[in-house]
This record gives sequence, C-alpha cells and structure tokens, in this order.
Amino acid sequence: MNVKTALILLILALATIFALVCVLLIRGRAPSTCQDQPPEQEDTDDGQSLVFADLTPEEMAQVVRYLQGNLGVQLVDASRAKPSDNCIASVDLQVPAKAEVLRFLDGGGARPPREALAVLYFGNQPDPNITEYVVGPLPTPAYHRDVTVQKYRGKVPYHRRPVTGKEYMDINALIQQELRKAPRFLATCCESDGTDLAILTTAPRGFKSGDRATWFVLFHSMAGTGYYLLPVGLEVLVEHRDLRVSHWQLRQVFYNGRYFASMGVLEEAFVASLLEVVRIPKPQTEAVLGSMRPQRPPGSPGPLQYEPQGPRYSIRGNRVTFQGWSIAFGMNPNSGPRLFDIRYRGERIVYELSLQEALALYGSNCPGGMLTRYLDGSFGIGRFAYELVRGLDCPYTATYVDRHYLAESETPKTNQNSLCIFEHDAALPLRRHFSDSQSLYYGGLRKNTLVIRAISTLINYDYIWDFMFHGSGAVEVRVHATGYISSSFLHGQGTDYGNRVGPHTLGTMHLHHIHYKVDLDVDGQLNSLETQDMAYKIVKEPWSMQNTIERLYLRRERLEREDKAAFLLNTPMPRYLSFASPNPNKWGHPRSYRIQITSFAGEHLPASSSMERSISWGRYQLAVTRRKEEEPTSTSIYNQNDPWTPTVAFADFIDNETITNEVSRAPLGGGELNAVGTTPAPAPARGFTRPVAKPGGCQAGKVLLSLTGCLAPLLPRTWLPGSLWGSCTSPMLKMSPIR
Repeated sequence: MNVKTALILLILALATIFALVCVLLIRGRAPSTCQDQPPEQEDTDDGQSLVFADLTPEEMAQVVRYLQGNLGVQLVDASRAKPSDNCIASVDLQVPAKAEVLRFLDGGGARPPREALAVLYFGNQPDPNITEYVVGPLPTPAYHRDVTVQKYRGKVPYHRRPVTGKEYMDINALIQQELRKAPRFLATCCESDGTDLAILTTAPRGFKSGDRATWFVLFHSMAGTGYYLLPVGLEVLVEHRDLRVSHWQLRQVFYNGRYFASMGVLEEAFVASLLEVVRIPKPQTEAVLGSMRPQRPPGSPGPLQYEPQGPRYSIRGNRVTFQGWSIAFGMNPNSGPRLFDIRYRGERIVYELSLQEALALYGSNCPGGMLTRYLDGSFGIGRFAYELVRGLDCPYTATYVDRHYLAESETPKTNQNSLCIFEHDAALPLRRHFSDSQSLYYGGLRKNTLVIRAISTLINYDYIWDFMFHGSGAVEVRVHATGYISSSFLHGQGTDYGNRVGPHTLGTMHLHHIHYKVDLDVDGQLNSLETQDMAYKIVKEPWSMQNTIERLYLRRERLEREDKAAFLLNTPMPRYLSFASPNPNKWGHPRSYRIQITSFAGEHLPASSSMERSISWGRYQLAVTRRKEEEPTSTSIYNQNDPWTPTVAFADFIDNETITNEVSRAPLGGGELNAVGTTPAPAPARGFTRPVAKPGGCQAGKVLLSLTGCLAPLLPRTWLPGSLWGSCTSPMLKMSPIR
C-alpha cells in the first residue's frame, strides 16, 4: 500500500470517527425550543404501566427462594437436573386479568397484586408431571396456587416438557459415545473422529403422544461461521424418553440415503466396501461456505441517522411515549415481545399486541429435514433475544434496554441491550401535494415512525421483530428473517425438495408462519367487526335515462359470529376489515380501526395431519374471537413435543359465539413459502402491506410551504447490511385509524 492510499484511508477513518462522536454527543444536548414544533409530550402515566412490567431479577430470585422453602420437595437447579429430578423450569410475570387491570387504570380501583408464573418439572414423583404455580404477592411472596388444571383443563403430562440444555448435553454425550464405534468411516467420510462435528436437533420427536425420539443432524463445525450449510450426510435417531439417562439409546443411523441399525453396523458395511462414501474434507476457514468474514475491504462509510435536537420520544420504566403514542413494552421468555395499553392521543386502541408463535416447517429426503416442524416458542423466542449491535441492528442513536429472564436455572439472566427503541424517518412523505392549479403552494407531512425492535436467534434463523407506530395513528407489525438457511445433505432426488447451494448441500424448501394476538379496544371494549368492499351496479344514467352506467358502490357488512370472522388461508378477504366502536364520529360513521394483512404463506399442514390441531392457528389469515381470560394464548410451549394431543388448540376457540359489540381479539397470521435459491441465502418470512390512512391537518411534523419559502435539508437515515447474505424487510400487519 503506497503512502497516498494510506493517507486517504486514514482521513476516511478520522472522518467516520468524528461523525460518530458528533452523533453520540448530540443526544446529551437539551433540545432547543422552536415555535413551530409541537410541545414535548407529557408523561402522565404515574407508574400505572408497571402493572405490565416484566419481573425484575430481584423478584425472580424471591420467587425461587419461596418455592424452595414452601413446596416440600427437593428442587435441583435445572441446569444440572436429570429428567428424574424436580426443578424450576422458568419464572415469568403473571399478567393480571384484564378486568382487574382496567378497573385500576380507568376506574380508580386498587392496583392488582403483582404475581409470577412459575413452571416446574416434577420428575421425582410417582406421577411425573408439569405444574404451573401463580406465586405472589411480589416482591415478598406469601402464597402459591396450582393453576395447571384451571389453565389447561387437565394435568400436563411430563413427556410434553421442552428439552432442557442439560438433556441436550446428555444426548450429545451419548452420540459421541456411539460415534466412537465407527472410527474408520468417520476418518474417511469427514476427516473427523466425531468430536469436532456439530449436532443439530429436529422436532417433533416421534409420531404419537408419549414419544421422545429425536433425529439429530451432524455437520462440520467451524469457529466463527454457521455450520448449518456443512452437512456431512450422517443423521442419528436417539430415544430419550426414559427418565433414566443410562437407558437412552441410539435407535437408528442414516447416511447418504441408507439406514442402519447402529454406528457399529455402519462401520461394518464400510469396512466390507458395501457402503458408498462421499468424502467431505474438513472445510478451510478462508473458503468455508456461508462465512460471515468480510470478502473485501470496506468501502467509504455510508450515511448516518441522527437526532438534531435529541430524541423526541421518552422512556420511563417499561413505557415509551412519542408524538401522541404511549406504549407499555415487555418480553415473554417463550413467546417474545409483548406490548400492552397502547394509546394514541390519550385513547387506548390496543390492550395487548403480542407475538404468539413462529413455525418453520421443512421438506427434504433426509429424515431430519422431512420431519422438522419447529415451534420456536418452545425453544424461547424471548429468551434468545440477544444483545443488539449499535449501528447495525439498530441506529447508533437508538435507546437500548436490558431484558431479564429466568429459565433452566435458579439464577436470573440478563440479555443486555436486547431491545431497542428509536425514531425512524422513512424518507417518504406520508402526505404531500404540489399545486400548480389556481394557486401555487406545497404541503407535506413527513413519515416518522417509532420502532420497538428485538432480534431473536432461533438456532440458524435470526428473526427481527418490529413494532412500528406511525404519526398517522397506524400501528404496523413486521418481521425480517435473516441468518442462515437450514440444509440437508444432497443425495438422490434431493432437488425435489429444494436447490443445490454447495458441493454436497441442499438448501431445503421450508415455510414460515408467524402468529400475533391483537386485543383491540377501539373507543372502549365493545367492538364489532365490519367489512367494506367494492361492487358494481348497472343503473340508468339519471340525467337522460338513455344510457347505462356501471356505478361503483361501497358494500358494507357486519360480521356477527366467530365462524364468519375466521378467514381461512387462500380464501378471499374483504378489502376493508375494521374493528368498530358503537359510538359514531361527528359524521355519523363508527369510530374504527382498519386491519390490513397480506401474506404469502403456504399451507401449514394438511387437515388430515395428526399434528395439525397443534398449529391450527395456521389455518387462518385472520380469526376474530370473543376474548376470554381462560384463552390467553393461541398455543403452548408443550405443543412442540406432543403435537398429537395439543395442550392448547386454537381451533377450539372458534365456537361460533357472537362478536358484535363484544370484547374481541384478533389473532393474525402471516408467512411465506420459501424455495431456497441457488446461493445459500436465508429466505425471509414476509408479507407486504401498504399504508392507507391519511393524517389529519394537525399532525406533528406537518410542513406547509409556499414556493417562495426555504426548505431545510432533510437528514439521511442509516442503511447497513444485515448480514453477508442480506436481509429482507416484510410488513405483516398494519392497523390504520378510520376517524
């Protein structure tokens, strides 16, 4: 490198550092006043939103101590517990009943007691089971009550429990023990003794209730890169139902299209030259498929987003306020982000908006791939929302918030900076008009949005969860999917199930389904579902009655019952769906919020499938049901390991009750079928919607200019690559006010 090049790079580096310092320092300045700006939004919450706040680490620790001293059984730390032990699986907030919360928030009633929900695995009992306790009041617990039967209408069998980290460790030890029975085969096929191979779980774990037998897929492992693209062709089936780890066994082996009873039998076939072996050398670091290492020197720095007068939102505890918006935010360790008491201009429009489940379903001609139907909630969507990288995962100027959880341990854990909040300039006018007729003027409204974001890494996929609040009063939910695809070993007719993405790697076809719960309270709790669509009517033109016109008119309908409001996949939906209050606006129309959904999901499972009921929420684009306290979620973490007898089946919620002027909720689905391309790029779960709400004339950020005025320059926003393979943005749901 010559001196001139080095000098140029040094100047660029110094300029970048200077820009970043300016961006970060500007946040500390007090915002200057401006007559044209709206006044700073006042936070009048007075701590009421703490009724929705996630548990603190101290509260979690208090619950653990209480359970240890009051259950009368020996509890082993879940990080060390065997299946035959008793342990605390998780502790999370027990959200109070909605009626109690609203009496407190709106009616001046007493604050509901703060309680925790503790999930325990009782393996050291005559009848092993899963039990859920409500523990309270916090911060000093004095009681606990078993809510399992009340919540699930029966006991929860022990075999439905999610697999713990300790169980995976014991399975890995068994697999390593079995791999040692085929040393010559492993040395030839993979240049390995088995200890450096990565092992990936699949799910579900069998074919009927009570099964706990899992196919594990083996990959070459390389530090600093995703092993998911490096299958070696070997998969093993482990039976781990017995509560005694010593009784677990490897039941079957798959290699390159053939099945064997054990690793020993596989080795014998190899030694006898009865096995076709595909030699896959250990990958080299500089040439590994799917490496995240930069392939070339970085170019000049891109534009940065900054806040010229500091952030225009404010955060107090678990509540954020912005431009008329007020939102209480939190994180469920299983199902992920959850928002409560969403208000716009002081009016509650959504009581709860929460992620419920993410399904990833695969196809392959290898056993692990063909069987896989991941229900990510059972792995921990919120628990695996890790720290966000400033300037890439979120803007440099975003506010970063820690999240705490207690799962598979008696000690709370903290994911630092795992949720970010920022204002986003869409670089697109929400509304604008230039007039060259009669008078010359320009009017416009900038499209600024508050974003609440978390990113969950579920094995190979990284899901970016965005909750967006627009200045127009619209709420948008979207998910981006990035990370790595999952893959199978390419053999036989593998390309019937995907595309080749490497020398021996099949990028398997798969689909994603994402499910959200929306509890809308539009101008009160008693809402109805109304539809509007277009139709034509042939009429005589009224001024001469000599010709006909295909006159377009608006066809309105109120959907009275749940069956009418459950819209199956691949069936037409009305163009306008809105939750309407019985109270009219000043023009006589019901005050309402429109729901827009556009999704490209494939069929979640055939109706004849024995496990379809466990993901029956996937049948619907939208299903509106009457809200019931005993139906808090559309699924359960126990559905993954027993989908044949689901603990919660969403289809049971739809029993044709009336939903007119009732407290209703709208579970929403979205997703996409992915046929992986010929490069190993992650395929996104996406659905596209377009905003339709038009803001009123007094929204914050309005610009009204004459042609002789002076336009201040707009500031660029930051766009940074999500990964080597890129990422895809995908709005999945938009709710727009109709005033």
